[in-house]
Amino acid sequence: MKKKILALFFVASIAVGAAWGRGAPAADPENFPTRSVNGIIQWGAGGGTDLLMRPLASIAEGYLGASIVVRNMPGATGSIAFHYVYDQPADGYNLLMGAENPALYTALGISNLTYEDFEPILIIGDESVGIIVRADSPFQTLTQLINAALASPGTVTLGTSGRGGVPWVVGAFITSATGAVFNQIPYESDGAILAALMAGEIDFSVVAIPAGLESHLAGTMRYIAMMTTTPPPALPDVPLAITEFPAFERYLPWGMFRGVFVRNGTDQRVIDRLSAAFLSAAQSPAYQEFLATRHVNFLGYTGAQARAYVRNWQLSTVGALESSGALD
Repeated sequence: MKKKILALFFVASIAVGAAWGRGAPAADPENFPTRSVNGIIQWGAGGGTDLLMRPLASIAEGYLGASIVVRNMPGATGSIAFHYVYDQPADGYNLLMGAENPALYTALGISNLTYEDFEPILIIGDESVGIIVRADSPFQTLTQLINAALASPGTVTLGTSGRGGVPWVVGAFITSATGAVFNQIPYESDGAILAALMAGEIDFSVVAIPAGLESHLAGTMRYIAMMTTTPPPALPDVPLAITEFPAFERYLPWGMFRGVFVRNGTDQRVIDRLSAAFLSAAQSPAYQEFLATRHVNFLGYTGAQARAYVRNWQLSTVGALESSGALD
C-alpha cells in the first residue's frame, strides 16, 4: 500500500512540480506574498472540500493581495496532495486545502506524516454526517440495511473515499456496533460517491449534511440515519443511528472538519499573514452566508486553538477506531 502511494505521489509531484516550481523566485517572508499562491485540494472537483475551499480562496485573495490558484490533486485518501505540499519549500506558497483524513494517516499506515507535520492556517468548521441511500433504495431504514448485510455479508456495497475517509471510519463503527460487513468501493470525492449512488453502483454511503442535503430535499436520495446524538436542525425528521442501535453511542458525536494548512518550518510571519487573510475571508458576510446555507458549523480556529482542535480530534477518533477493532 505504501509503495503504491509513494509511486502515485512521485508521478504527481513530477507532473505538477514541473508546471509550478520552475523558475520560482526565492521566498521573502517580510513581504509575503510576492507572487501567486497555490491551493492544493486533497479531493476531486465537486466534493465537499472542493465546494468549501474555492469560494473561500476567492474571497481570501482580496485580503492577501495575491491570486490563489486552486487545483484538485485527488488520490490515495488525500495523501497525494498531502505529500506534494509537504515536499514543497516551506515558504507559504503551497497550501494544503484538506479535511480530517491526514490526522489518521499514521494510525492507518498510510503515511509517516500527519497533521503534526503541518501548521494550520485556519480550521474552517465541522460537519455532521449521515447514512444516505437512493430514493428508490429497498432500504427504508438503517435496520433494514444492517439486516441485509448480516444476512449476506459482503454483498451490500458501501461507497467510500478510501481507507481513513469518512465513510470508511463510520463503516468501521457500524461493523463494530452491529457485526455487519460491507463490500467497500472507493471513489475520489463526495461528488463521485453521490454520482455512483445515483447510478446504482453502490447501495449506500456516509456523507456530511452539506454534501447530500440538496439531493435529500429534492427527493432523489434519502438520509436514513444521522451519526449524531441530537437531530440536526437541517434534518430534524431523520432518525438517529443510536435510536435503532444504542451501541453507536460510544462513538458519537462524531463528524468531519476542513481546514487550510502549510508545512512545518514556514516562517511565522507568513503563517500570520495567511491566517489573517483566510480568517477575514471566512468571517466575511458572504462566506458566512455560504456556510449557513451548507449547514457547516463555523469554527474559525487559528494558531494554538487550531492545533489543539486537530490533536483532540485525532486522539478521540483513533481511540474510537481502536475500540471498534478497525486498527487490528
